[in-house]
Parts: sequence; C-alpha cells; structure tokens
Amino acid sequence: MNPRIATLDGNEAAALVAHRTNEVIAVYPITPSSTMGELADQWSAEGKTNLWGSIPAVIEMQSEGGAAGAVHGALQGGALATTFTASQGLLLMIPNLYKIAGELTPLALHVAARTIATHALSIFGDHSDVMAVRQTGVALLASASVQEAHDLALVAQAATLRSRIPMLHFFDGFRTSHEMQKVALLDDDDLRALLDDGLIAEHRRRALDPDHPVLRGTAQNPDTFFQAREAGNPFYDACPGIVQQLMDRLGARTGRRYGLFDYAGHPEADRVIVAMGSAVETIDETARRLNLDEDRVGVLKVRLYRPFDAAALIAALPPTVRRIAVLDRTKEPGAPGEPLFLDVVAAIADGWSRRSPRATLPVVVGGRYGLSSKEFTPAMARAVFAELARPEPRRRFTVGIMDDVTGLSLAWDRNFSIEPDDEVRAVFWGLGSDGTVGATKNTIKIIGEETPLYAQGYFVYDSKKAGAVTVSHLRFGPRPIRAPYLITSATFLACHQFDFLDKYDVLETAAPGATLLMNAPFAANEVWDRLPREVQETIVAKRMRVFAIDAARVAKEAGLGGRINTVMQTCFFAVSGVLPRDQAIGKIKEAIARTYGKRGTAVVERNFAAVDRTLAALAEIAVPGTVTATHRRPPIVAEHAPDFVRRVTAVIMAGKGDLLPVSAFPVDGTWPTATSRWEKRNLAEEIPMWDAGLCIQCNWCALVCPHAAIRTKVYDSAALAGAPEGFQHVSWRGPDLKGQAYTVQVAPEDCTGCSLCATVCPATDKADRTRKAIAMTPQRPIRERERTAWQFFLGLPEIDRTALTRVNAKTSQLFQPLFEFSGACAGCGETPYLKLLSQLFGGRAVIANATGCSSIFGGNLPTTPWTVDRSGSGPAWANSLFEDNAEFGLGLRLAADRHTEIARRRLQELRDDIGPELVDEILTAPQLRESEIYEQRARLAELEKRLDELDGPAVTDLLSVLDHLLRRSVWIVGG
Repeated sequence: MNPRIATLDGNEAAALVAHRTNEVIAVYPITPSSTMGELADQWSAEGKTNLWGSIPAVIEMQSEGGAAGAVHGALQGGALATTFTASQGLLLMIPNLYKIAGELTPLALHVAARTIATHALSIFGDHSDVMAVRQTGVALLASASVQEAHDLALVAQAATLRSRIPMLHFFDGFRTSHEMQKVALLDDDDLRALLDDGLIAEHRRRALDPDHPVLRGTAQNPDTFFQAREAGNPFYDACPGIVQQLMDRLGARTGRRYGLFDYAGHPEADRVIVAMGSAVETIDETARRLNLDEDRVGVLKVRLYRPFDAAALIAALPPTVRRIAVLDRTKEPGAPGEPLFLDVVAAIADGWSRRSPRATLPVVVGGRYGLSSKEFTPAMARAVFAELARPEPRRRFTVGIMDDVTGLSLAWDRNFSIEPDDEVRAVFWGLGSDGTVGATKNTIKIIGEETPLYAQGYFVYDSKKAGAVTVSHLRFGPRPIRAPYLITSATFLACHQFDFLDKYDVLETAAPGATLLMNAPFAANEVWDRLPREVQETIVAKRMRVFAIDAARVAKEAGLGGRINTVMQTCFFAVSGVLPRDQAIGKIKEAIARTYGKRGTAVVERNFAAVDRTLAALAEIAVPGTVTATHRRPPIVAEHAPDFVRRVTAVIMAGKGDLLPVSAFPVDGTWPTATSRWEKRNLAEEIPMWDAGLCIQCNWCALVCPHAAIRTKVYDSAALAGAPEGFQHVSWRGPDLKGQAYTVQVAPEDCTGCSLCATVCPATDKADRTRKAIAMTPQRPIRERERTAWQFFLGLPEIDRTALTRVNAKTSQLFQPLFEFSGACAGCGETPYLKLLSQLFGGRAVIANATGCSSIFGGNLPTTPWTVDRSGSGPAWANSLFEDNAEFGLGLRLAADRHTEIARRRLQELRDDIGPELVDEILTAPQLRESEIYEQRARLAELEKRLDELDGPAVTDLLSVLDHLLRRSVWIVGG
C-alpha cells in the first residue's frame, strides 16, 4: 500500500507521532518548538485519539521546568508522557532529566534544537542546548530532515520503551522544525508494528501504586551511591543495539533505512566529514557533486549520539579514510574541542587498531559551523573537504564566518552551487503580517500534494514582530529536494513591498533570465521609471522578465484590506508556469476554501474575488535595452549616523550581517542604544496628518502611539526661524507655557500606520463629523515633505521639565520619549505604557527585561528602541531569562540601594573636604518632583567637579557610585 503523502514541517512531522503514542502531554511554549505543543493541544481539543483510542491530556504548565516535573510525575504514574521544548526551556528540565534517566523511565522528548542565550538571546538553531544535557543520561537521537523527524520520532518512542533509556529526539530548530517538505506519513499500523504492548504494560506495572508500594528518590550516602549509579550500565550498553533493531524494522516496513551512523559518498573515500542534523544533507549532496569530479570524499551521518557506540562509528567509516573533519554546531569555550569532535577522537584512538591493527590512525580535525542558524552551504562543505586535502589541515577551524580576530575561519567560494537546472527556485520578499508566508505555504501544499513534483519551503523571519521582512525560499522539482540552505540562484523572485527595492538588494540572488514579480503602487507604464538604478542595471544585465501589479489596490477593492497574499499567490502561478494557469487557479480557490472556510463564506468570497480581479490587473513590464533611472538606492542610514551605526548596524539592516567579520562585534554582547531612529522602515501606506485648526491639544494621539511616531512639542516661537514651508504650529493654550508655539508632528518613515491616533482623536469638525484633527493620509505622496518637517521638529528645543506645575496625561506627552520606533506589532497595546514610563522616568531608569515580546521589540538587533535625551541619559536595559526577571530586577534594586548607601556614607566622610553645605543639600534632597530631580543633577555635577580636585581611596570609591545619589528607577518588564 502506498503511504499517504503530506507536505508539512518538521514540528508537525514529530508531533503527529508524539500525539498518537502518548497519554499525557505537558507543555510550555518556547520558540521554535511551540508548534508541536500547539498542534497536540489542537488535536486533543478536536477529539483526535491516540493509538489506544483515548484522547491525550494536554496541559500547559507555568514553565518548562514545570512541564518536565509534570511529565516526570505522569511517567511515575505509569502513563506514556512527553513534552516538547528547546534552548533555555530544555536547560530548565535538566534536574528532572537526571531523575528520569536515573530511574530508567521511558520517555520520548522532542526538541527543536536552539541556541542557548549567552552574550545575547537567539531564537535560532544550533546544538548548544542538546549538548548541554548529554551528561544527564538521556539518549540523543538526531534527525536530519523533515522525513527523518517523522520516522525517528517513532523510533525514539519504541526504543525508550524497550531500552528504558529516555530518548531525546532532536532536529535543527528553525531549519528542520520550520522547513516544509513532502513526507511519506506513517500510519497507525506502522506505529503499532514498532510499539510493543507488552512493554507498555511493563511500564504501567512499574508505576507508583499503593497496592504495591515502593520508594523512589531516596537519599543515599557515600557507602552506596557510587555502586548504585553504576548498576544501570547494562541498559546503556544495550541501547544502541535496540535502536538499530527498531530502525531496521522501520526500514523493512517503509523502505527508508537508517543506521546509528550512516556513511554516504565514495566507497574508497580518503576524506570524510562527520556531522549530525540538517548539515549532513548538504554535505551528502556536495560530496556527490565533488565525486563526479574524481574526488574521493564522503560524509558520516550521526543519528544516535548518546549512548555513543564507538564500534558502530568505526565500522561505518570507509577503511580508506585518511583525513576526518568533525563538525559541531555548538561552542564550548575553553574546551580542547567540541563534544562530537572529542567523542570521535576518543572512539578512533580507542578502537581503530582493533579494526585494522597495522593501519595508521586517520588525522582528525574539528570545526564549528552554523551557530544560531548561520547558513551552512555546499560551498562551505566543499571548503572543509578542501581543507582536509591540505598537507597540514588546521586542527581547529570555523566555517561560515570571517574570523579576523583569532584567524580560525576557512575561506569559501560563495559562487559555488550544486542546484540542478530542472528545479524551480522561487524567493518571495514580504512584510511580516502581510500574508506572504501563509500564501507561500499554501503554494507548497498545492504543488507538493496535488502534483508529482517535490516541494520544499523555508521561511526566513526577522525575529522582530509584525512589520519585519520575511523571505520565503521555495524549491520545486522532479526529485526529492535535499537542500537545507537558502536559495542563492533564484529563477523567480517576488517583491511584495515596493519600498524593499530601495532598501535591500532584492535581486542579488536572481539567476540569469529569472522572472521578477513586483507589487507596485503605480500604473504599469510608470513602474520602470520608479525603479532604482541598481535594480534596472540588474534586470538588464540578467535579461530578466518583469511583471507588476498594484496588489494593495486589488486587495482593497476585493474587501481584503491590506492582505495581499491571495493576489500575489495568484500572480505567482500565473507567470511562473509551475502549473497550467487554469489548474492553478482552481487549486488556489480550493486552498482558500480550506484555509478561510471556518471564518465564513463572506471571507472566502472576498478571496475568490481577489483571485478573479488579479489576472486582469497583472501586467508585464517592457524592459528597455538600457538603464534609464536617474535615482539610486538611498544609503541604509544617514551619513551623519554614529560611526558604529554606519559600520555595523547599517550592514545588518541591509541584510548583509553575514559579511561582518568577528572584529566588528562587541566581545561581551554590549551594544549601543538609540539606534532605531536610523532604520526608517517605511511600513505605513497611510500616516496621520494633523489639522491644527481642529486640534484641541489633548495630546491623546501621542499618548496612545505605540511607536512614539507622533509627537507634540511646546517651544518658544523664536525657534521657528528657518522652519520648512508648510510646517504647522499654533499657540499653546495650556496654563503652563501659555503663548508658546505648539506642534503635532509625525515621523513618516517610522510610523506603522496602525491609526490608533486617528481613532482616539476626540476633536471633530462640528460641520462634518467625519473630519478629525488627526486623519490618515496616503504616505508616499507626502513622504519627502513630512520627512523634512520631522527633521526640523527634532531640532526644536525640548521642554523645560521644571516649568510644568502639573504632570498628567496631556502634559506628559510634551516630554521626550526615550522609547521610540520599536519592532512591536502595529497597534501594540504594551508599548505605549513603556513609552510613557520612559517619558516620566527614563533618564534614570535601569530595566530588568524578561524574554518575550518585550525583549524582541526592545532588544532585537540590528536596532533597538531605547534611546537617550540630549544630555546622553536614557534607560539602561538588560535581559536575563524568561522566568527570572522579577528576581533579576530585585538584584538590580538591591545593588542600587547598596551603592546609594555607600555613596551617602562616603559623602559624609568627605563632608569637610567637599563642603558641608553641598553635602547636606545632596543628602536631604527629596527628589520627588521634576524640579527636584533637575536640581539634584546640578548638585551632582558640582560634586563631580570638586571631587576631581581631591584624591584618596574614599574619593575614588565615591566617584564609582556617585550616580546613585540621583534617585534610580528600576523597572521589571515582562511579556
């Protein structure tokens, strides 16, 4: 019987097995594993049962540690239980993993392997988390592809029951976990064939039972602990053989064969790379290509990493191997080598002579690659093989970066490619939340499940929230696709946001003769002249075909608002030729009905209307033989930006962060603030415009703005000298500062277009209630004018904070925000509060931030929204973990209080040297009002001057904590 084929990602592939083979699932969401728990919860809510006819109980706990504790309890209660996790979440489970392994308790735990936060948080993938638990006693089983994630999830479940060793099944987070592939699904009979009901019954018999009471988790003394710890050795010795037996049984049923270590490549290879995870797919395909050119190379794929079967590793290597490179996707600072490398060295040193007594030991070198989902490409694999061919290969190296500090990196040819000619390679540039990713996923499913073609999809997300760039990489071809790396030679490109062409090198990956599809808000005969010169040059040089559509207009006319995904998906099928046009349109409508049917027929009909309107609005753009554009792509940041922003931040903003050398980076993860002002994302199609004649000066617009993109100022009218033409201002009517000038101004390129300001505005025209003092207006026609106005507005003096007798919702918005232009979702309800806090207390704030939305919109590179006032003061921000920000903040508070105490004591000791009057004023200052804070700052400036004229240990000590004599504000920010 042919297996059922489905197109899905690695998370769903693993969860499909886990849900059917467990009774209790305790979860806590953590990227990129969250989807596994979400799907399990959804399936149980829908009444889907496991193999034994019961609905698994899915419970969300308060933390990953809680999830592990619940799983531990369920296992001791005799249930089949599992959880899903990654990164810090897995580390929080370590204490329970030691217990579960020590008690020889069956568990199949599924991990989307992710980077551990060190100098910075990263939500992307490597093996640092799973390597951190290798001492716990859990087995580590690695999958390299979506199909393997599905198959080995079953092997893990079956093997843990038979071996009693808990199995940690992992795959690369944000690569395998989110890569979409055509997969042959295991049916229930396949699962039953590997799962032994007798072993399940044994597991239940070992449960804690008052009718057969036992004691577990005792406290042991030195006389017994060591021996008891060694008693479990036979179970670990037997585990590799059990796993291989189950792999063989799966292979007999499905034809998909797996080994603990699988070799692929030349049968007489002299050079071999050893690796695990998705990289082995890339190395395998590269080796195939190189062997066609008379190389003799291969790859050894590690699947069962723990328990490590040294004999199986040696047996799998070709006897001709002379050079071995072991690649680790993790870094252990200070170690003589990374974990997999050290294990391979130990295995060969211990066992090679038993295989061939007189054979010379192969040279074994170790390299690091792919941290935080850094690309690992065929070109990099080829560079490793080339290094092995050198007379003296480097013993330790990195690949994929430019290390100009310690000189460990290998060079690689960025133009090397092994992509086949009969494959469609499509790259879609979209905006987070515009529907591009959803549409491309539908496209993959249509082609993968409705045609004989194989399909692969991978989606590059910025870790910002909505409004960030998404780049979808889709491949379609007649053979299985084994390419877990980004497309570098695209036959089709789609740019769903026209402004991207002015900001990014969208066509960098275009192959000669490629097709470009643009969402362009212009008539077809205007599009060519609107393109930057660099884009025109690439189109002409590569002889590209160009198509354009005003997708926003089509979507709006069809009632879809700003969701252009259906329109652009229809265009892709219309011009790519992957499917006949009529067949493709039919499949799109079927997908729409499936995707949006639960939202009602009206939503479905609106999407159908968008499909029908699209073909009439799509136009091919005539490409002249020469370049005609006069304008070039503007610089990423302004020329007057700080040096670090121009050298480093701008490179990351341009999507070229991979090109930065090691020397460009701060060694301890400390980055400057006040950088989001340089980004200018231009997200909004419409921005607010102020009608000064209608305004009642309530300042609600600025108060609710999530991004500090609309602001108010009161200033002396003399500052209006040199104002740009049309700059709006009126007289301020408040009791304080009365008679001065007042302006409401939007930052046109930083506004996200959420329209909260216009919605909340209470000022309407009595003659026409539809007119408000704040009205949304198309951005593009007024962008240049408002950009000039914004720059002038920023140059206006900030308010004298001591001049206000009362601070309330209205007057607070006259203070400079020290939180601006964050990566939060448009219309975010959380950021206005942070902005307000920054206006009130930001100049003396220290922030303890929990991992979550606030860490992503607040501390995500390349730019950060916490900024400074004109004196250089502003919030100092640090992130610890998801769970401990209250404790982290308490530590900051305790440190501040302690240093304040030290400063006051030292001040008393130096009272006579400094001057009694100044010391008494500093120590008795109330610091409750803005005027009092201002006065204390002045006193401390004077104190610093006087201390500069003194010396001694007490003076040095006081200078180190002097800032704490100004009342410090400690914030705890979470969510």
